[in-house]
Amino acid sequence: MTPSDNGAAKGRIDWDALPYGGDLFGEIYLAETAPAPVDAKPPRKPLSRFLPGLAVVGVAAGTAAWLAEHYGFPIILLGLLIGLALNFVAREETTHPGLDLASRTCLRWGIVALGFQVTLAQVLDLGPWPFAALIAIMLVAFFAGVGGAAVSGQSRYAGILAGGATAICGASAALALYGIIGRDRLSQAQFALTLVGVSLASALAMSLYPAIAGEMGLTDSQAGFLIGASIHDVAQAIGGGFTYSDAAGSEATIIKLSRVALLGPAMILVALWIGNSAVDARQPIWRRVTLPWFIVGFVALMAVNSTGVVPPAVQATLMTASKTLLLFAVIATAMRSDMALIMRLGWRAATPVVCATLASFLAAVAALWLGAA
Repeated sequence: MTPSDNGAAKGRIDWDALPYGGDLFGEIYLAETAPAPVDAKPPRKPLSRFLPGLAVVGVAAGTAAWLAEHYGFPIILLGLLIGLALNFVAREETTHPGLDLASRTCLRWGIVALGFQVTLAQVLDLGPWPFAALIAIMLVAFFAGVGGAAVSGQSRYAGILAGGATAICGASAALALYGIIGRDRLSQAQFALTLVGVSLASALAMSLYPAIAGEMGLTDSQAGFLIGASIHDVAQAIGGGFTYSDAAGSEATIIKLSRVALLGPAMILVALWIGNSAVDARQPIWRRVTLPWFIVGFVALMAVNSTGVVPPAVQATLMTASKTLLLFAVIATAMRSDMALIMRLGWRAATPVVCATLASFLAAVAALWLGAA
């Protein structure tokens, strides 16, 4: 090595030997393109995303209230019809967050607020015979769905899904039962059709059953039992009851929520009968039998109301708030209903829902004839 080379070597910097040596631009690039840390919180979504859907529902609710006040038409039924007429609104994706919030959250909180309108004494007044009649109606509806599936050449799982959704609490029961049945035993198309069919049947029942009860000359208690025992979804059952009268609405609420309370035992029996799907075998059993939080909230507020410490003015205010929330839920559910889906699938796929719906209504009428209410 020449002296000049030696001097050049002395002037060089050994980057590898330095503790913080590296490519500055490379480090900047890596810092900009590196994924976010695992514990980093996702950006919060703005609350304004709910405004489009809630605004449309609010306008529809205001229209239903105005028409009901001026023409004496049931406000819940008006809301349902207006929601179905505005079904095209759901094609705009910006309305989806608000519509989903109204159809789910408003429904649940509306049910919770209804707890101030019911007391434990009213539930106990249901008596053993009406409760036994309610169990019999649910069993008839369930096995009618299974029979309808067999007649139309479908699997028993389609009948279990339709019969269980009709007998218990509509779409919520369908979701819970589908978790037990599993995608490997029942297609998503059949599941979607069942949800649509149950929603349409509930909407039609909410429109017709109060009128039929009036033609039959039923009392408020009898009409509430008929509506609460035979309509599938919670919102439509409660709405149909209040369409008849406030007293019938309270009775329908008690009957309907008694059906919802049986969701846990029903799921256990179905799981023992058909066995769990391999997809859902890892899910603990307590997750499948836990009652929805809004049912627990309803029972808690009902217990508070049973003490007699709630002033009548507060009860009236909460009743108005509950009806408003349920009106929002009915309108949003109608707007989100896919009316074209049932037209694209065959009529045989809807047979279990139709059979279970008719059997549920006829069994409820028979129970009234036998003196259940």
